[in-house]
Amino acid sequence: MSKKGKRIIKSSGNVFADLGFEQAEAENLLVRSKLMAAIKAYIESEGITQEEAAERFHVAQPRISEIYQGKIDLFSVDKLINMLARVGQHVEITIHKAA
Repeated sequence: MSKKGKRIIKSSGNVFADLGFEQAEAENLLVRSKLMAAIKAYIESEGITQEEAAERFHVAQPRISEIYQGKIDLFSVDKLINMLARVGQHVEITIHKAA
């Protein structure tokens, strides 16, 4: 396919909104995805297994696997923040007017 037929659309900054999710749901999904990414980053920076991570986060190992599989619908914001807090991570939220 030639480049002539393609159109590039600038992102809104929220991939979930760009995919057509209602604004409130898109915001929630974005927050959860960032928290899940932070959990994965912690695990990788510590060089630990999923089983070791599960012990530190006080969850069953399959829950860690679900994070790695991107099963965002299985996690609430509360659950993810609690998991991060258990390993000494601080979560801050910034609120500003939408563009």
